[in-house]
Amino acid sequence: MKYIIRFFPEITVKSRAVRQQQIKQLKKNIRQIVKEIWEPARVGGCWDLLEVEVGEDAPELITTQISDALTCIPGIHHFMEAQEYELPDFDRICELTLESVGDSLRGKTFVVRVQRAGVHDFRSIDLERYVGSYLFQHTDNAGVRLKNPDQQVVLQVHHQRLFIINRRREGMGGYPLGTQENVATLISGGYDSCVATWQMLQRGIYTHFIFFRLGGPAHEEGVKQVAYYLWQRYGRSHRVKFVTVPFEAVVEDILTQVDNPLMGVVLKRCMIRCADRVASRLKTTALITGEAISQVSSQTLTNLQVIDRATDRLILRPLITTNKQAIVDQAKMIGAAVYAEAIPEYCAVISNRPTTRAKLHEVEAAEARLSQAVMADALATASYQPITEIPADLAARAIAPDLLPASASFNEQVVVLDVRAPDEVDNAPLRLSQVDVVPMPFYRLHSGFAALDQSREYWLYCDKGVMSQLQAQNLRDAGFNNVRVCPAELVQ
Repeated sequence: MKYIIRFFPEITVKSRAVRQQQIKQLKKNIRQIVKEIWEPARVGGCWDLLEVEVGEDAPELITTQISDALTCIPGIHHFMEAQEYELPDFDRICELTLESVGDSLRGKTFVVRVQRAGVHDFRSIDLERYVGSYLFQHTDNAGVRLKNPDQQVVLQVHHQRLFIINRRREGMGGYPLGTQENVATLISGGYDSCVATWQMLQRGIYTHFIFFRLGGPAHEEGVKQVAYYLWQRYGRSHRVKFVTVPFEAVVEDILTQVDNPLMGVVLKRCMIRCADRVASRLKTTALITGEAISQVSSQTLTNLQVIDRATDRLILRPLITTNKQAIVDQAKMIGAAVYAEAIPEYCAVISNRPTTRAKLHEVEAAEARLSQAVMADALATASYQPITEIPADLAARAIAPDLLPASASFNEQVVVLDVRAPDEVDNAPLRLSQVDVVPMPFYRLHSGFAALDQSREYWLYCDKGVMSQLQAQNLRDAGFNNVRVCPAELVQ
């Protein structure tokens, strides 16, 4: 089996030197990925096409894996699975074509298309007519149809070689990874950051990942899964880092020190400021976010301008004018939607009364009340993990304890911790006659839980059941075994 690879059209219009450099990089990327799948495979070609030769002894599973991998390598416009021969005379071409495609033409209309490169003593249309006439006479077909046939029989003559095309598959397009500078993506695991990552990869820009952990290890694991998927499927020719910045304490600082309307903008500025420091360490050119105009309150033009003032580093927003449905559709197309759907939304991290027109001087005054030590500690304890280590890391954490209580009824040992944000508690207080209820916002759990009476059992509650599960898992990981998730039916 041989794969004939055609380049992204924009590569072919570059200057000779740039085109050669990009083709050389693409060949290197393909070779690295293909040889991970099947070491005997060979990658060749140069100016106008590349070739991947798998060999006749390769198992079908291997050829399938290589074919699937080629659809996801940036720089490939399309590729064709083909059989190769030294260019024979017309009669032998007819015989070889009949052997290859004859059975597939039964009961179908067809047309023969010939593509040539090089100097020959015949025209493409001459060979098309000759082979077409032969197939019409020697197969049980439904006739020749030049427009909209049931099947195209494609032959490629490349100098003194003949390729009979079995199947064409579309590639990812774009530029080869490594032909542009690298960047760092702020990844949350949702649709937006996943699609923004994919679009940068498609432009030949490989990206590291920066994750700001707001919901403990369970949140981190979900985001690691989607980041690894994006890298492994679309960018594994280049090694990158996954950086986790523990941001729970920073969020607590913001929610206790900053006025409600400014919380969202301040949180984004804190993230950008930390990401800038991480990017410096990673030696990246720019930061990538999945923000789109007016999708949420922090993404108005006014607020984005204020957020950008937190750093001098270039911030790219590839989705800036894209509507949400288009983003979701693209996430499904690239296969990231199934992961994004599993990343939970938080009950409360950003203000429920956000401003859409933040003023820089007010934001800076609010930030002056934040602890610089908290931010410095988050950066100091950030982990820089090679993305290749993520599968082993996730496998080690695959088994989680059962977070539901043994009995779905309260007893005298149980205390319900209401982990909702204070505004949510004020709007809808949780009152239970059978058990003690103690409000403790989710962002205080990591610092305040240890001070509670550890002889009691604590059932965590929030409206959606998401934050309670994540924080219960977080506390379990910290060594507290007296934590459960409060069953929803007990508080209805």
